[in-house]
Amino acid sequence: MSDAPADPADPAAIVRRVEASFAKQAIMGTIGAELLHVEPGLVEIALAVTPAVFQQHGFVHAGAVATIADSAAGYAALTRMPEGRGVLTAEFKINLLAPAAGARLVAIGTVVKAGRLLSVAEARVFAERIAGDDGTRKLCAQLTATLVAVENRQGVVD
Repeated sequence: MSDAPADPADPAAIVRRVEASFAKQAIMGTIGAELLHVEPGLVEIALAVTPAVFQQHGFVHAGAVATIADSAAGYAALTRMPEGRGVLTAEFKINLLAPAAGARLVAIGTVVKAGRLLSVAEARVFAERIAGDDGTRKLCAQLTATLVAVENRQGVVD
């Protein structure tokens, strides 16, 4: 197995890998998140805004915002890992910039640096007033994460 980050020569294989892993994350189904888009170095996850994810003031709870942001950043990093190697979040910092309110939230994860052992990724979370209308997005959170490469773990190699 190579120690270099994954070659994005087979984007379809990367998409299948992320889709398979995402399907195993029960929390995503619990909160109603869905995988929107995958490409090498970039992943988008959406969360429909429903009362099930509200906090006491009627905004999406910071925990739900952090969950989709962490997963978007982590999956973006995974797209750059060689087959057989996964990632786990070692640390993240999130700035909650505005109340998370609207029809849905979209977390866009990107890779800052893909490394052999440590990677850095970030995610921006946008609130959309009307689901699917990109013209009405408002930045509500930004996350920066450090991810550690893992091997020989359940779920990394199937």
